[in-house]
Amino acid sequence: MTVPQSKDELLAAIALEFGKLLKALDDVPLDRAQLRTMDGHAKGTLMRPCDLVAYLVGWNELVLKWLERDAAGEPIDFPETGFKWNELGELAQKFYCDYAHIPYPVLVARLDAARVRIVAAIGERDDAALYGHPWYGKWTMGRMIQFNTSSPYDNARGRLRKWLKAQSKA
Repeated sequence: MTVPQSKDELLAAIALEFGKLLKALDDVPLDRAQLRTMDGHAKGTLMRPCDLVAYLVGWNELVLKWLERDAAGEPIDFPETGFKWNELGELAQKFYCDYAHIPYPVLVARLDAARVRIVAAIGERDDAALYGHPWYGKWTMGRMIQFNTSSPYDNARGRLRKWLKAQSKA
């Protein structure tokens, strides 16, 4: 996948990767969505397909928080209040806990709802706002959105496909 350089390319990347991810999410048997049998985000750990979706929901909702704070002219605590970039493992664990009580189909719907809101927020901005200047460090707003939407969608789909293949052999 090429790195989006414009609003249209970013929207296309999100649509393409989410569409592929949704197919993989739909292939997860509901009776296995709660089983801790998938390679975790941290080496040597296991997680549930629900945890993978919770991770995506957590990051997508963080993107929305960043965009809302930016639009309101408020400071943004990247990546999240109370977390530093070298603490992403702990942040992933927080996402797993935050969404642990939500059934798999509802989590998938929540992920889709967050994606819809992100797409709408992108639609409200032009190329200059998204790609015309650094937003966080050297990264533009568009690139930060892409880092936390289309790229993880693609990564999650790969994880799910690998897991689904292993489950079919089990």
